[in-house]
Formats: sequence, C-alpha cells, structure tokens
Amino acid sequence: MKILWGGATAASQYEGGFEEKKGLDTQDCRPYLPRTSNATEETRLLTKEKIEEAKKTNSNQYYPFRNGTKGYEHLEEDIEYLEELGLDIYRFSISWARLFPNGIDEAPSPEGVAYYDKVFELLVKKKIKIFLTLNHYALPINLVECYGGWKGRECIKYFLRFVHFVFERWGELVDYWLPFNEINAGYFSPFNGVGLLKGEDGYNLSEVFQALHHQFVASAKTIRLAKQMKLKGKFGSMIACFCYYPLTSNPEDNLKLLFEEQMNQWYCMDVLSKGEYPYYSSKFFESKNITLNITDEDKKVLKENTCDFVSISFYTSSVITVDEAEKTAGNLVVSTKNPYLKASEWGWQIDPVGLRTSLHRVYERYGKPVIVSENGLGARDVLTEEYKIHDSYRIDYMKAYYEQAQLALLDGVPLEAFIAWGIIDIVSAGSCEMDKRYGVIYVDADNYGNGSYKRYKKDSFYWYKEFIQRHKAGGIN
Repeated sequence: MKILWGGATAASQYEGGFEEKKGLDTQDCRPYLPRTSNATEETRLLTKEKIEEAKKTNSNQYYPFRNGTKGYEHLEEDIEYLEELGLDIYRFSISWARLFPNGIDEAPSPEGVAYYDKVFELLVKKKIKIFLTLNHYALPINLVECYGGWKGRECIKYFLRFVHFVFERWGELVDYWLPFNEINAGYFSPFNGVGLLKGEDGYNLSEVFQALHHQFVASAKTIRLAKQMKLKGKFGSMIACFCYYPLTSNPEDNLKLLFEEQMNQWYCMDVLSKGEYPYYSSKFFESKNITLNITDEDKKVLKENTCDFVSISFYTSSVITVDEAEKTAGNLVVSTKNPYLKASEWGWQIDPVGLRTSLHRVYERYGKPVIVSENGLGARDVLTEEYKIHDSYRIDYMKAYYEQAQLALLDGVPLEAFIAWGIIDIVSAGSCEMDKRYGVIYVDADNYGNGSYKRYKKDSFYWYKEFIQRHKAGGIN
C-alpha cells in the first residue's frame, strides 16, 4: 500500500473573489487584528454587533478572507504548480455562499457554478485525485441571522439542497468526500464550527451541542443521499486531533486526560463513525445541564450512514494536568506546555511522534482507513531580493512528520493519504493573518492585503516535489 501525497486549501482562506456575486459568510466577517495575547480569540468569538459592523460598506476593519490569496484569479496558474509538484491528491472546499449566496436560494449562482466547473475540469485534466470538503467552517451569514447558525434544524434542509446540486454536477469526479471540516471544533470554536454568535454570557452549551447534532444528522443524510445517487467516492469524517499526554504520573492528571480526550477529541467521531452517541456523553450532558432534541429518525439515519474512513488534522499534541502550569497555543485551543518539545513562533508544539501515536489510536478505536487531511508548519517566511524563500525549517518539519506517517503505515495502520495543509499560502484560519504561512508556494501579500499576490516556489516546493517522485518510484522514502 502506498500513501497518496497531497496538498490542501480551503475556499474561505484561498479563493477571494468576494466581489464575484459571492454571498457573505461567517469567515468574511472575521477581521484581521494585529497580534496580541487575545487577538486570535477575538476573531473567532463574534457577536451580533461585530456581524453588523462587518456588513457595513464603510467599515474601517480589514476582512482578509474576502481576498484570501486570490485563488479565484490565479486558479490555472496554481493548478499548474500542483501538477508540477506531482501531487496525487488535492483537498479543497466549495464555498456554500459562492454557490448559494443566501444559503436558501432555490437555484445556484451561475458565476459560482462556472468557477467550480473550471476547478474540476483542470484537476481532472491533470489527473489529480479530488478530496472535496463540503463545509469548511464558512456558513452563509443569512443562515446565522435567520436560524442562529447550525442550532437551527433548518440548516440541514438547506445544506442538503447545496449538497444535492454538488452531487449532481460534480459527483462522479470526486474520490474522497468530507461533509464537515474538523467537526469537533464546533465545541471549542462555536463561531467557526457551527456559526453560533457569542452572547453576553458566552455560549449556551445546549445550543452548541444541538448545533453539532444537526451537523451529525446532515453528515449522515449526505452519505445516505450519495448512496441513493450511487456515487463512487468514499465518505469520511474529520476531527482535529491533539494526542493528549498527562503532564505527570499523578493519577488525577491521567483521569482528567481521559475526560478531556473523550469530549474534545473523540465525541464527534464516535457518533459519526459508530452511528450512536457514546456512553460517556450522557454523564457530561447531565453535569452541564445540556438538553438536546434528538428524534428517532435522527438516531436511525446516524446508525445507518456512518463514514467509510476517518480523517484527522494533526499539528500539535496537548498536555493535561490538574495543577497550574505554563500554557501555550495550539490549533484553536490552549494547552499546557510540553517541556520535551520545541514549538513554532505561534506556540504550536512540534510533535511528529505524536502523529504516529495518534494514527494508531484512531485506527485502534474505529477500525477504518485513516487519512491525515491536514498537517503543516505555520511560519514567517522571507522573500529575498532574488525572489527566493529559504524555508529549511519547513523542510525539517515535513521530513519528521512524513517519516512518522510512513512508520505508522509500516506498523499496520491503513493510512491512505497524507495532505499538506495550505499547500499554497493562504490566510490563517486561526489568526486571520498572512504572516503565518503554511505553503510550499509563496504568495506575495501582507496582513492587510497589500502586495502583488504573485506566486513563488519555496525551497520546500522542490523538496516536496522530489519526495513525491521518490515515493512514486519506490514506495516508502
């Protein structure tokens, strides 16, 4: 078995093209804020007032996701780069608001359809496999205002209308399908994950978990629809994975780890992969006074339409303790600092062995093929006067993680694909900035959208290209 090596972008972070009759979505409303201790948090905990400010045509805020990295304009060039890299597979998402600007439209936007027709046409021509994310955080803002985001059951109906069109138009071209990106993020990042606005008293947990339930049902009904339409692609579910460690051998640290891991990491995948709510969720809901509306039909559709494969994003591991300890940042979460690991400038702890461990844990728990649908290093790259980017730090990161992924495959984990995140520089979903770059292809733009948006190959581009060539020739590198 060989791993498919790929790259990924997300519509909201990459496309831009906001003026091309695209509807306003939740990511379009997130402003760039200069980096402070709480800037990242402020940009993903939006209130009704902040949405109203974002809708103004004369707002003095810069909204970076409306530009992305102008993939809408550079599409053909970018896919040429993907072909030159030799990618086996490309993961991208469709913007719901580009196809259905209000989320509830009876018919899709012709401009949106034409754009995605071109995307699929080019990828098929280049013989690059397609991993399609149907919903990568961005939700039409009209659905937030009309139904409160995913806490409104109505979103299921409108999502399926969107999905049905995608299936009819491009369904035969897709190899891997993902209904929802990092679905567990709806718990710890409710605006990004489920489109909930922050109230004066924060978030109502019953609403958060009801919104997640509606996404579970929407995912299952998406799979059911695909079966009815006899689509060939495999359907997956995805979680942000954190590889939890106890800080000490104190049994209380390990017990706390168990409970944190259950709800933060496994809960959503337990439902989507096994088709029913896990035993531990009842006690959690009771302790938090969470009440949910779950119908018998919901239970049936969940049980009968589980995912074919499990995918994870993996960047960093997390440490758990009952005691006070130094903290550091992570993928939409905060963790205790691990004294054995180095970290990126943004505080994300680098742990390639944690990836191998997580791949084992995921396969052991679910018994289904696994895909690493996101992994990469967010770093500050420098474009030299000779238009070069010497990112040896990214090459070192990729080498370490890719080695552990291949070792997991040799261990017996059926790892089907490994997809590098932000293969082309994109706006960071965590901090809404360009300074934090992931790509092997550089985009000349700054945090305020200034720049030529020209593309340049980084040193890591040439390394990844050679790596893929070696892999195709001999399997394990």
